[in-house]
Amino acid sequence: MSYLAVAVFWLLHWLPLPVLAVLGECLGELLFLFGRHRRHVVSVNLRLCFPELDDAARRRLARAHFRALGRSLLERGLVWWASKERLKKLIRFEGVEHLRALVDAGTPVMMLSPHFLGLDMGGARIAMEFDSVSVYARQNNPVFDRLLYHGRSRFGDQLLLSRQDGVRGTIKAMKAGRPFYYLPDMDYGRKDAIFVPFFGVPAATITGVSRLARLARAAVVPCVTRQLPGGRGYVVEFGAPWADFPTEDVEADTLRMNRWLESVVRTMPEQYYWVHRRFKTRPRGEPRLY
Repeated sequence: MSYLAVAVFWLLHWLPLPVLAVLGECLGELLFLFGRHRRHVVSVNLRLCFPELDDAARRRLARAHFRALGRSLLERGLVWWASKERLKKLIRFEGVEHLRALVDAGTPVMMLSPHFLGLDMGGARIAMEFDSVSVYARQNNPVFDRLLYHGRSRFGDQLLLSRQDGVRGTIKAMKAGRPFYYLPDMDYGRKDAIFVPFFGVPAATITGVSRLARLARAAVVPCVTRQLPGGRGYVVEFGAPWADFPTEDVEADTLRMNRWLESVVRTMPEQYYWVHRRFKTRPRGEPRLY
């Protein structure tokens, strides 16, 4: 079945992006209707993060999220097989001069890249211009594991490290001139995490942005990939490097990251990765939320 799915992805990637986007949104509608468990996770997340919305508005947002999710799934075939020329037409940069100036100056750089649905598209486009370092999580399915690894390494000279490699290799790579494509906004449990608010809810958040920036003396550059409507492609948005970061207060630094992320999520709430159980780890004594 895995090979059959891969064959379907390969056939679909030849379609024009507007057509592929419509098919992806249809897939998302099916996932919304039949994905009961993930629909529940999304519902809980939206209820916690957007209490100001009524039930009908949150349900509309959940459906919009699943449509965007379906698009991101089908369009992943482009990352795996589309030519560099086609991807450059579909994925454009905004503000890349912030990143390029730091790399050219030899400054270690961390690209703060939270889990929006265009994440892999952005990573592929960045790989065409910069030899970077990122953390790769091995997948249980060996067929898709090979494809995902291929998608992240097919352009340039990319260094993919596992979470088990520790931070030493990442710091060494940043100091050697490789910008770090860092995804620090998931719930990875209590290890190396503290509880800071995310949309007002205590969330177990890893402190890696503050710690790694300090150890590598790295500049932190916000990097968000936005899925454009109507199958018009994607845009990778780079912000100016954060001033006065990191500080001596790791908790304050981590809270700053979450508050910045909240502000970006509010600009495209349907595109954040709500199917993840962001609040699964609770402070001692608090009940489970999912």
